Amino acid sequence: MAASIDSPRPAPTVQLLTPEGRFQPSDSAAEYVPYLERLTEADYRRFYRDMAVVRRFDHESANLQRQGQLALWVPSIGQEAAQVGSAHATRKQDHIFPSYREHVVGMIRGLDPVNILRMLRGVTLGGWNPEENGNFHLYSLVLGTQSLHSTGYAMGIQFDGKSGTGDPESDEAVIVYFGDGASSQGDVSEALVFAASYRTPQVFFLQNNQWAISVPVERQSRTPLYLRGSGFGIPGTRVDGNDVLASFAVTAKWMDDARAGYGPALIEALTYRVGAHTTADDPTKYRTDEELQSWIARDPIARYRTYLSDLGVGDTFFASVDEEAADIAADARRRLMEVTPPPMDVIFDHVYSEPHPLVAEQKEWARRYEASFDEERA
Repeated sequence: MAASIDSPRPAPTVQLLTPEGRFQPSDSAAEYVPYLERLTEADYRRFYRDMAVVRRFDHESANLQRQGQLALWVPSIGQEAAQVGSAHATRKQDHIFPSYREHVVGMIRGLDPVNILRMLRGVTLGGWNPEENGNFHLYSLVLGTQSLHSTGYAMGIQFDGKSGTGDPESDEAVIVYFGDGASSQGDVSEALVFAASYRTPQVFFLQNNQWAISVPVERQSRTPLYLRGSGFGIPGTRVDGNDVLASFAVTAKWMDDARAGYGPALIEALTYRVGAHTTADDPTKYRTDEELQSWIARDPIARYRTYLSDLGVGDTFFASVDEEAADIAADARRRLMEVTPPPMDVIFDHVYSEPHPLVAEQKEWARRYEASFDEERA
């Protein structure tokens, strides 16, 4: 009997840890298991530490927004495993193009989390210099544009002969993060066209968190999103995005291939946005509590903690991580509260690399305009 037109296609998912925290690789995981051999005991602990720290920071940041200290906050709760695993699969020479939810990826690459808060407080024009922060590029608040930025950069790496040289210690690659909602944007399709045509050293990391604000993923695509790449000639893999080990292993494989000159790949990390799309959103308007609770039961941090506990990691370690996470969150709050608005000059001083008479005229007009209010008050 033919399948119903509404029947979803089967989607093999790479999974190493079951939702209960047992190491039980899925049938499609065999080729990725060897990548775990790269990990040391310190790496296994670091994965947990990074997930726990960013969740505590996430809660603190949401509180800051509710207290009027941030214009907006973009939660990443529930997506920690996808981000931590994939970020640790990159190498120092790689370039990372985030969307606007990859807080822990930036932190792993050396970004001070207060820079993220400064941006969402509205006191910076960009946020940070990628070269000084592990090649972690700026957040892209315009949906999907980072896919084009990353593809252009990856083409540059290829044109400069910095990939496919046979030296894995120096070869470079690019990873770009975007969501299921962005996958419906034309920018992403255009990026896939150029990536396939030029065989860029690049990984497209699609975090399928089930909701594009209020639009469910099944409304956006009748087929699993990892298949999107195949239409462009790009291989795709679906991974359990709540499994930090699987996220690491799958990303490590495809980033290695990208650096080696084998071209781009697409990873769909199946995860869930536990919080709101942003603090300007109310998810209770469009999703059920039953759905939410079913995903909370698959929490990536709880799953991984169970796994580590079974390996013999004791409560002392988990307690120390909780303490460190609280300290980092408190420090971020304290330092954000010390941030003051930048001088008006910054709006004009970086429009051009050299002084420009028109900008100088506009700057002087703005200075006089602001001064007029002081005159009126006087």
